Amino acid sequence: MASPSFQSIAGQNLGGLDTLNSLKAQASRDPKASIRETAKQFESLFMQEVMKSMRASTLASGMLDNSATQLGTEMLDTQFAGKMSGLPGGLSDAITRQLQRQMGVQDLSPEAVRRASQTTLAQALPALATKGIPNHVQSFIQQHDASARAASAATGIPASFMVAQAAHESGWGKREITGADGSKSHNIFGIKATPGWTGKTVDVKTTEVINGQAVKVTAKFRAYGSYDEAFKDYARLLSNNDRYAKVVAQAQNGNAAGFARGLQQAGYATDPAYAEKIARTIQTTQRVQSTLA
Repeated sequence: MASPSFQSIAGQNLGGLDTLNSLKAQASRDPKASIRETAKQFESLFMQEVMKSMRASTLASGMLDNSATQLGTEMLDTQFAGKMSGLPGGLSDAITRQLQRQMGVQDLSPEAVRRASQTTLAQALPALATKGIPNHVQSFIQQHDASARAASAATGIPASFMVAQAAHESGWGKREITGADGSKSHNIFGIKATPGWTGKTVDVKTTEVINGQAVKVTAKFRAYGSYDEAFKDYARLLSNNDRYAKVVAQAQNGNAAGFARGLQQAGYATDPAYAEKIARTIQTTQRVQSTLA
């Protein structure tokens, strides 16, 4: 399941007939107030999408989760989004200023305000989505986006899930596995060379958690000719191994939390906090990828 793009958010309807009639009446009385109200509605819509994305990437217990609690959560998110919208210095202020510059006083009808708002939102939200995300993190996601999407098309595992796991395993590319001579292995998933592996390998000293203790060991890892090969091999590993069947099923359903938990339970890594870390990284990856669509 792909994360919603900000272009799609910008294109969503602001409301039904009652909302449009209200905006029309307001525009006739106070055109500038009509712009502010439209901007506030767009900001509220955006906040709801952000909170929805965060919920999807948050680990849930599963013990008390049902349709009733989900509905309650959605209603609460809508209330929070409404309260957080329209605050001084927020996104709606930026949209309002941009709309006023673009439109001047020539056409302040609700339809014109909505059209201009959609254009402004599509331009402004990508920058907001990546605010606070370091440049090297954004670069890593952009670099591997095409390879991940190709592997996603073959497996049904969301590209954001794969990029997030590669990011975690390689420290956003800063801890990529290399050979003794410094050559790249392109192994950004930390996949070890099992007995059936016939390709190239590299020996690496790594840390494993054994009986609750961090232990330094030397292990053989797979080596690839390119990052494309790494993503394809990772996709094959998960898709062709019964051990990861539930992991793939959760991923294909777009369940980030279930995917992360499944990886840990299947023994992909020994870190007891692995699932939580992967879930957080998926959220960051989805924010950046939503601006690439």
